Amino acid sequence: MEYQINTVNRREFLKQSAKFAAASLFIGAGSQRLFGAPGPAMAKSPVPTLTLNNGVPMPVLGFGTNTLHGDTCVRCVSDAISAGYRLIDTAKVYGNEEFVGEAIRQGGVNRAELFITSKLWVDDSGYESTRKAFETSIGKLGLDYLDLYLIHRPRGDVKGSWKMMEELYREGRIKAIGVSNFEPHQLDALMEYATVKPAVNQIETHVFFQQHKAYEYLKQAEIQMEAWSPFAAARNGVFSNPTLAEIAKKHKKSIAQVCLRWHYQRGIVAIPRSSQKAHIIENLDIFDFGLDEADLKTIATLDLNITQFPEWE
Repeated sequence: MEYQINTVNRREFLKQSAKFAAASLFIGAGSQRLFGAPGPAMAKSPVPTLTLNNGVPMPVLGFGTNTLHGDTCVRCVSDAISAGYRLIDTAKVYGNEEFVGEAIRQGGVNRAELFITSKLWVDDSGYESTRKAFETSIGKLGLDYLDLYLIHRPRGDVKGSWKMMEELYREGRIKAIGVSNFEPHQLDALMEYATVKPAVNQIETHVFFQQHKAYEYLKQAEIQMEAWSPFAAARNGVFSNPTLAEIAKKHKKSIAQVCLRWHYQRGIVAIPRSSQKAHIIENLDIFDFGLDEADLKTIATLDLNITQFPEWE
């Protein structure tokens, strides 16, 4: 999500990509292992990958596009690709797949190097309607396949949707299939009939809602956890939080970078969004430092254990 100016001064502009790549796999003391097996950084990108439960590599850091539209969306996604992002996240309900597609065409990066995610909305749930919705999404994106396709919310005919998504997966139209906003009991219900295990569950998680139950469940189930709002959309004063500011000052980083590093060290894929190029690039600069055990324990105290988006429940 887009964020405000930090109380800790933002880094003046951006380090060279060589510095990113040189430190891309450093994980600080006391950190958690990635959910998936760690892999190399993707070509021309500072971002390392992890391996999903079906063997597909996924970048550990991506670019979210919710609320971005028109020329702004094209510019921001193009800037993100140019900066080194390879995971780009969109959804039918965002209403911007065509703009994301235009940015991909302008990006000048080989399609095989990109990891593109979209999502099936509730109104399109069901066996036949899922294929139609998928074809509409890839048509707007201008792509032949998706790297990841998610059921956006656990509503409607989830069983019918999942059956069709499994068919599209087996046809090679989707590299990995998963869900979003599913709670453990809802995943349990899905896996009673699934013949393909979900690869990803994209949920709300950030320093104020650390989701320990979901974290342990997904880790045990070998389903990758992904954070759709790693900055809590700047709610609860995250960018002026004195605890985070102290940790940021200690590492000579911004609060945003501390938040993203916290996700990375927990093995959680994060997809921050910004409409400002400097912030887009700054968010990549998290692979040359590590949060120590004291930092992690301090951040653990920020957990309110409650959603910061009650209007979405």
